[in-house]
Amino acid sequence: MSAKFGPAGNSNSFFEMGYKGSLHIPEYVERMGLDAFEYQCGRGVNIGEDKARELGTLAAEKGITLSLHAPYYISMSSVEEEKRLNSINYILSSARAVDYMGGNRIVVHTGSCSKISRETALELAIDTMKKAITALDDAGLGHIHICPETMGKVNQLGTLDEVLALCKIDERLIPCIDFGHLNARDLGYFKTKEDYKTVFDKIENALGYDRLKSFHSHFSKIEYTTGGEKKHLTFADTVFGPDFEPVIDLVVQKNCSPTFICESDGTQAEDVKRMKDYYFSQLGNI
Repeated sequence: MSAKFGPAGNSNSFFEMGYKGSLHIPEYVERMGLDAFEYQCGRGVNIGEDKARELGTLAAEKGITLSLHAPYYISMSSVEEEKRLNSINYILSSARAVDYMGGNRIVVHTGSCSKISRETALELAIDTMKKAITALDDAGLGHIHICPETMGKVNQLGTLDEVLALCKIDERLIPCIDFGHLNARDLGYFKTKEDYKTVFDKIENALGYDRLKSFHSHFSKIEYTTGGEKKHLTFADTVFGPDFEPVIDLVVQKNCSPTFICESDGTQAEDVKRMKDYYFSQLGNI
């Protein structure tokens, strides 16, 4: 089983090529030489069941794996219980939508810790995650993987260690490793291949090889300030990083088969194709 590569949402070229609606996504992704796509529900889950099922059928016909990004306003660590309980409902609606699509992964932001300690925020998020897993099981959606994401701003919950702590709750939880976020929150963390290797080692030590092998990943170059993430860039940037080649090298060396979703600013399909081409060029060197 090989790694999968695809864009987060539609690149500028999707529209430039004359495509419009979501049912054109599988044709576009195939045309770009890719095999994954992350459907964006950051502002709410607004796709109906019929369209979601049709999208899933079209994607399956072309061998394209679909995942879904859950709403940005999910806050598993909120000090307000109502917000935490609402977050569970948003996770449920996201899981239901990706299930209609034939996918089985939803990416979730875990919340903020700007008003409370990181320890308290993590405790709240762990409690919310446990309730979310129970809710999925009760709804017959226990096969859907929640992928808590590493975050790019310093005051957000979502360091690598915090995401791994959340994933320890249940073996069905898969970490979403956003290398651009990790680089931004630590103001340029990735400088050597060993820096990238520490991420792989931490995942394997905390969760075991099976979940390292199948991790979910977001990748883009990201501009940052002292507060962390500022804005997403494209692979044309030569200032901020991170570079994808060391990550792909480690994926090949460790025989991993993750899903890479690129979040470049407008060129996500083109940039992730570079990642895929490099990946297969390195596979040929084994």
